[in-house]
Amino acid sequence: MESYEQYEKECKKIRKENEALLSAFETWLSSKNLTEKTIDRHMSNIDFYINNFLLYEDAIEAADGTDEIGMFLGYWFIKKAMWSNKATIKENAASLKKFYQYLYEDGKVTKDSLQGMKERIKEDMPEWLATMARYADPSIESMEEVWDI
Repeated sequence: MESYEQYEKECKKIRKENEALLSAFETWLSSKNLTEKTIDRHMSNIDFYINNFLLYEDAIEAADGTDEIGMFLGYWFIKKAMWSNKATIKENAASLKKFYQYLYEDGKVTKDSLQGMKERIKEDMPEWLATMARYADPSIESMEEVWDI
């Protein structure tokens, strides 16, 4: 088990790398003729994913984050983001697809990794949205019902 100091050191290094990634991603998004509002939303979503979620319990680099999408959209985001709802889950999925497409084009993730992530989003989205609906339903009192345990 690594020490907390080691974890913090690794997170600091990753945050610095993420700054450069976000800057390059913003340039990539701008080249796609998206509106400033859309670019800002994607940037905010990805910043939250790579600098909060991926560094929450472990120091995970952005390029290694494709396997974490299900835990993020299906559980962590619903539970931790006060603004989570069905629309923001879909919005984050769209941002993540764009971000990992950019990383693929930049040679930082494999085609298999990108395709696997997109497939997971497509297949699991209905369940994530159903979980969000249960989480937001005031008549459901048991967390076991929300998380379908």
